[in-house]
Amino acid sequence: MNFGLIIIGDEILSGKRQDKHFARVVELMTARGLSLSWVNYLGDDRARLVETLRASFASGDVVFSCGGIGATPDDHTRQAAGAALGVPLVLHREAADLIAQRTAEMARDGKGSADMSTPENRQRLKMGEFPEGSEIIPNPFNRIPGFAIRNHFFVPGFPVMAWPMLEWVLDHRFAEHHHRVPRGERSLLLFDVPESAATPLMEAVEAEFPDVKVFSLPSVGEGGRRRHIELGVKGPLSVLDAAWARLEAGARALGGAVEPVGPAA
Repeated sequence: MNFGLIIIGDEILSGKRQDKHFARVVELMTARGLSLSWVNYLGDDRARLVETLRASFASGDVVFSCGGIGATPDDHTRQAAGAALGVPLVLHREAADLIAQRTAEMARDGKGSADMSTPENRQRLKMGEFPEGSEIIPNPFNRIPGFAIRNHFFVPGFPVMAWPMLEWVLDHRFAEHHHRVPRGERSLLLFDVPESAATPLMEAVEAEFPDVKVFSLPSVGEGGRRRHIELGVKGPLSVLDAAWARLEAGARALGGAVEPVGPAA
């Protein structure tokens, strides 16, 4: 099962706001023994959103999408999801009830009217219009739900709302996948050896251990340390030690100085 993340908003691409979703989603997934296969940043462009979502729906991947599900003119995610699936947007009954409850709470605080027939509140109800066949994702912050359809999970762009909603999805929809295959990572620092000289070793380790990924992170000397490569392996714990031993022995045979970084879960 592959997991993907879509982060939507012109404000991210323009630099007006810094994305916080990617790091948090990685943290949430790592805590559950899961990982992302890809991430995609998109602006508020409905045609591009439709194209991207059409491809992701066809892929069979599980996709989390943050942003653009409001009811202002620059919010296109709900409409793009419907267009990508070829289904209309319909007012979800439970979403409408939740929006009405939130509106009534605001009215009691002196913020507007609880009458859902007013133009302002009818506009609010548009936030409950989802592609036909959608289920809601509960929002513990202000009741206004997100929606789920075809293993795609759409939440607001506000972290205070999005993150607990995504946690709910991970724990209620994918609990059986948590820590299904215990995984880990180990790496070392290899000094005085060019990356090109380490590449055959990396290829050999991956060929010998097909379930393991080998990575290389070269450094040009940041932090006052001399140039080096961080070489590592990540994969199932059942084969990680053997793959690590093969990588470490091969790195030492290349003749450079080796400094193990240590195990990482």
